[in-house]
Amino acid sequence: MMYKFLTAVSWGLQLILIAYSCYYFGVALFSLRSQKRWAAAPPRKKIAVVVAARNEQEVIGQLVETLQRQNYPKELYQVIVAPNNCTDDTRLVAQQAGARIYDCTLPVRSKGDVLRQVFRTLLKEDWDAICIFDADNLVHPDFLQQMNNALCQGARVAQGYRDSKNPHDSWVSGCYSIYYWMVNRLYSRSRSALGLSAIINGSGFMVSTSLLREMKGWRTYTMTEDIEFSTQCILRGVRVEWVPQAITYDEQPLSFAQSWKQRKRWSTGLLQGFVRYFVPLTRTFLRERRAVCLDQMLFFLAPFMQMMYVVSLLLGFQLNLLAVQQGLFSEGILWGRLLLSLNISFVIGTALAVAVVIAEGKSSLKMLKGTMGYWLFITSWIPINLLCLFKRCTSWEEIRHTRKLKLSDISLLR
Repeated sequence: MMYKFLTAVSWGLQLILIAYSCYYFGVALFSLRSQKRWAAAPPRKKIAVVVAARNEQEVIGQLVETLQRQNYPKELYQVIVAPNNCTDDTRLVAQQAGARIYDCTLPVRSKGDVLRQVFRTLLKEDWDAICIFDADNLVHPDFLQQMNNALCQGARVAQGYRDSKNPHDSWVSGCYSIYYWMVNRLYSRSRSALGLSAIINGSGFMVSTSLLREMKGWRTYTMTEDIEFSTQCILRGVRVEWVPQAITYDEQPLSFAQSWKQRKRWSTGLLQGFVRYFVPLTRTFLRERRAVCLDQMLFFLAPFMQMMYVVSLLLGFQLNLLAVQQGLFSEGILWGRLLLSLNISFVIGTALAVAVVIAEGKSSLKMLKGTMGYWLFITSWIPINLLCLFKRCTSWEEIRHTRKLKLSDISLLR
């Protein structure tokens, strides 16, 4: 009787996981469509460029330099750096590079706290939009022009293409690079093709000041302000547009310890977002039947689906043990099935990483470390999510950035 009950539960979990996977696979297929290109428009939008920086003296100068060299009229934009909790010369280096400095007057525990303070000032000034970057970024010279094109065609919030400036430094930085290329192609690009919402991805995004005024400024409270703001836009009926020609190069963590710390914060933010927004998304979906709300609901379910996957594996193993005890097959077959399951998981994860690397034109023998380690990188998210269910990250911790590169160096690394 117990065996039949456990079997029914196992089948139920597997059916849910298969349906969830099929949804994401089906959406990902739309990434095969051609990317949307925003029609060129004369540069006329006034854009404030904001950078929150904490102990970034090693890299902030290179970022400001790429921003000062945009192919966009100087009189139409300004670079604003907001140092916070700094114990180094971030402020001085940014100022010497030509940035306007904004000093935070209230305590800062997260990037969202910085943006809330800066935006409060900028919304009193004459800006059409604000672009946000991280201090370790390098920015393509056409970024602001591409966002101007999107603004002129009605975009109110948009995410650019998040590339990597150090994909070959370590297997961890390689995995991060593949992860962001995957988000670019399989998430934002496919959803853009379907008319759904892309997702703000931490850096290299734009939001119109008219939208911010309607929303009474920047009002995020979770550890992942990017996902939270994306959700707030979706609830207001505003899609995050995808502008792949607006490119940002991001510095990736080098060690697994750094990665673990950062992804704990991401997982905490996702769980906080689930608590705060899943019910409003559900209500809006049921009331207005907007597919974009359902899509975001499924996004918030990701960590719970991972937990369900673990439960399904453990349950399957228990069922196999019971079958061995009943003499249905030998113990050797049991361990063979477990090994086969792990091998299939590794092959699928690695094949997906290789496919994305090739599709994004990043193929290189130097990416071998990243592609071979990608399965471990993704699988390690399971204990992170499990840990965050019981002990969440409560404060933002800095990750030191030291890769002092210029845009001219990026092509040499490919």
